[in-house]
Amino acid sequence: MAKFVFVTGGVMSGIGKGVIAASIGRILQARGFRVTAVKIDPYLNYDAGTMNPYIHGEVFVTEDGGETDMDIGTYERFLDINLPKSHNITTGQVYSSVIERERKGDFLGKCVQIIPHITDEIKDRILNISKETVDVVIVEIGGTVGDIESLPYLEAARQFRLDQGISNVVNVHVTLVPMLDVVGEQKTKPTQHSVQELRRIGVQPDVIIARSKIPLRSEPRKKIALFCNVEESAVFTSQDISSIYESPLLLDEQGLGTYLVNRFQLSKNTPDWSTWKKMLNSHLNPHGEATIAICGKYAELADCYVSVNDALRDAGAALDTKVDLEFIETDDFEKDPARVRVLSSFDGVLVPGGFGSRGSEGKIKAIEYCRTHDIPFLGICFGFQLGVVEYARSLGIEDAASSELNPQSSNHVIDLMPEQNNVLEKGGTMRLGAHEIFIEEGSLAQSLYHNQSVWERHRHRYEVNPNYISQLSSGGLRFSGKSDSNRRMEILEMPRNKFHFATQFHAEFKSRPGRPSPPYFGLIRAALTTKNPEITTEHLVAHKSRGSR
Repeated sequence: MAKFVFVTGGVMSGIGKGVIAASIGRILQARGFRVTAVKIDPYLNYDAGTMNPYIHGEVFVTEDGGETDMDIGTYERFLDINLPKSHNITTGQVYSSVIERERKGDFLGKCVQIIPHITDEIKDRILNISKETVDVVIVEIGGTVGDIESLPYLEAARQFRLDQGISNVVNVHVTLVPMLDVVGEQKTKPTQHSVQELRRIGVQPDVIIARSKIPLRSEPRKKIALFCNVEESAVFTSQDISSIYESPLLLDEQGLGTYLVNRFQLSKNTPDWSTWKKMLNSHLNPHGEATIAICGKYAELADCYVSVNDALRDAGAALDTKVDLEFIETDDFEKDPARVRVLSSFDGVLVPGGFGSRGSEGKIKAIEYCRTHDIPFLGICFGFQLGVVEYARSLGIEDAASSELNPQSSNHVIDLMPEQNNVLEKGGTMRLGAHEIFIEEGSLAQSLYHNQSVWERHRHRYEVNPNYISQLSSGGLRFSGKSDSNRRMEILEMPRNKFHFATQFHAEFKSRPGRPSPPYFGLIRAALTTKNPEITTEHLVAHKSRGSR
């Protein structure tokens, strides 16, 4: 029988529940237990696919094509597992399912209510996930205690403990303990109020994890234990750290792993942190340094590109290099084209995915500058498409464009996929999930992946127009990765450049700490060899593909 950990949050959003949930999973994995994770999002959207990244952060894509919350990506990276889309539960999904069943007559004339019908649907989804041959299921309930949207999920969690038994369910509450700079005092009152609200709903936390700048002092810890009705040994600190990958180690050192094992009556295995510590050391103590410009349209919020950021740092760690990131709004290059010269001060440039015309011409200017000045460049999805547009224009196709951006152009080198031409809706209509890609022998892509066939995740509805492939290829551009019987172009590279590389897929979604994504690894390696010409690729760490199955 599986055990369950419910992770809730209080005081404010964005305090790191996802990292805490993933850390709990890693603590249990280090002891040999099989773990999986679930993210509950209380919003009414069916999934994260149609939400602006500024509103909800990055949209993370799973192997089976789910457009999910970015915390699913955090779980995958921490736990090194691929999670299906069923592990991201939303209010839209829950209510749609219950209403569909009501329309079929499944409730036999009953009045359909939040309790028990909605709560039963929530519990059933979690129980179905627990059948996946796992020892522990970690369930993060999104939002903050007190939000009206979260109430059915907290009620389901309350019932879950009754249904499964107290020894099989642990409630973990993550709160903020602010510290006033003037007096240096850690204030526990927000935590007390948050727990009071949680208990009013009927959920008593077993564990409290306090987010704080520094470790909890003895007196605040005692106050939290006393006023929140929690054992002092079950009050932990999640302090500010240099790398999120420090989190499971710090929590385990405080005794969280021991507490969970005892509470769940699991075998007391000795944790093995050797591989994790080696990976962490490569992130915390690199010897080299590289600066990468991320030229996008969501530069104000790092969460918009969290998987990209982590993939770059994973690649840097594998190459004993600290990667410094700077976000650049490409609107600036449109207002003043001369400003694109700022890219000459970077060791590499990345143009990430995105949608819409805003900043797109600025991205094209950035790609052109990298190509003509031989600056290492990596394009992802939309960056791949704009790389094709940029090169087409360099061949003399002056109005080359994407039909997404300029419907009036007579040369749509990027166009809707044929199966999308009759689709009017924008939600839930993209090519999603993992698809097999075949890589040409002797290409840069093959030297990165060490394979001729790989699986990578996609999220797009536009692609290279096949009518232009011959013209683009004859001009020097090489499409070294293709899919669907060579119908779709997946990877482009420019052999005459040191590293001018782009992918239609989102390689960052399969990056892992200790095993980085091959395209990101290639960018950082090229950035290092460009910055230090005396370094050869043979001196750098060998890398095996994460993209293959």
